[in-house]
Amino acid sequence: MKRVFVGPLLHLVYRPWVRGAQHVPAEGAAILASNHLAVIDSFFLPLVLDRELVFIGKQEYFTGRGVKGRMTAGFMRGVGTIPVDRGGGKASEAALNTGLRRLREGDLFGIYPEGTRSPDGRLYRGKTGVARLALESGAPVIPVAMVGTEIAQPLGRKIPKVMRIGVVIGEPLDFSRYRGMENDRFILRSVTDEIMYAIMSLSGQEYVDVYAATQKARIATGHPTVTGDAQDRLPAAPGGRPAPEVQVPVPPEEGSARQ
Repeated sequence: MKRVFVGPLLHLVYRPWVRGAQHVPAEGAAILASNHLAVIDSFFLPLVLDRELVFIGKQEYFTGRGVKGRMTAGFMRGVGTIPVDRGGGKASEAALNTGLRRLREGDLFGIYPEGTRSPDGRLYRGKTGVARLALESGAPVIPVAMVGTEIAQPLGRKIPKVMRIGVVIGEPLDFSRYRGMENDRFILRSVTDEIMYAIMSLSGQEYVDVYAATQKARIATGHPTVTGDAQDRLPAAPGGRPAPEVQVPVPPEEGSARQ
């Protein structure tokens, strides 16, 4: 359904461009770890690949009532989203097991290490589930930067603005040296920070060393967000490294969609 109906329409309207598509293997398992700026990230990343890629999505996307609810559920299924109940203590385990099943079958699996959408376009601290997934499956991690989706679909907007959407794909990261160490929390944090640093290097985003969910909670309760002096005291990049000297990627010249 995705390729026959949804894909051509999105291609025609939004003219997505991709850079680094050659880094995705033609076959075999791989984890695509992306920044997360908007709901439509899960539509456009699979769209620019030659292989099927699935993400997990909130169960609520598939259980809505009425015409709107059925349309949302149908669209999510059409773009390959797998419903997972993210409520309760077993939510992370359910997501991990879903990913492991896909990877053990030699497929691609997409994940957002931040755990939720960025509330302000900055890159937030990664959760270690992506590291566990990499170490338990043995699959390489391919960092990805979505470009422009937060402008096309800011928080609260249902229908994305018509504009070019970009996807930048980095070189695969191999963590086989840590195999069997998936229960070591220091290793998991180190691997996660390495992945987030690679995403930051592709996206050119400013980094905030707190979880996106924590930042959203601060905003919702009216507490100050991490800015100014508080931000200056936090690491400039994942793992306490200096921030890479990169810029936000720009679209290729008109008429080109893939580089």
